[in-house]
Amino acid sequence: MFTGLVQSLADVAAIIPEPPGVRLVIREPKLAAAASIGESIAINGCCLTVVAVANDTLAFQAGEETLSRTNLGELVAGSLVNLESSLRMGDALGGHFVTGHIDAVGTVAARHDDADWCTMWFHAPPAQLAQMASKGSIAVDGVSLTLVAVEVDRFSVALIPHTLNVTTLGRQKLGDRVNLETDVLAKYVQRQVGGMTNDE
Repeated sequence: MFTGLVQSLADVAAIIPEPPGVRLVIREPKLAAAASIGESIAINGCCLTVVAVANDTLAFQAGEETLSRTNLGELVAGSLVNLESSLRMGDALGGHFVTGHIDAVGTVAARHDDADWCTMWFHAPPAQLAQMASKGSIAVDGVSLTLVAVEVDRFSVALIPHTLNVTTLGRQKLGDRVNLETDVLAKYVQRQVGGMTNDE
């Protein structure tokens, strides 16, 4: 479980083929110093397991399913990624509950910059948009954000200068693909409402 509060904007040191998947090697000295093999870390919101730690790098294995259903399959050496360690008992929950299981990949539909601030729109599949509501929560590339507007085929978020500076979102351009995870509570509500409707 995660909170969607990114701890580090890190760079991909290497991508090593391990058919049918790959090994992702991420350079992040602070997290590497505290990490242990077997723990979970979210990369762009996708929960992966640490399989090796060496000096200032962390290594993860990503399978074919993960690579095809997230934007991790588009990473190359030098790409920047958002990292967050999993919650531990007693940790503060400053964002919202994020599972690290990506629901869909969205695309940047529009970007409206106003000085150091930004309103960003993302296209998303209908199934995920049905789980969104204005003032609700969404994780975009692992970043916990508050929904501003939800339309038929897209949604918007307001990004503060800090978020733009310390996450991948500040570097997003039109058409870029992002990992989306809707609020887990919204999924349970949708499931219950759908279940009651089906019983009637």
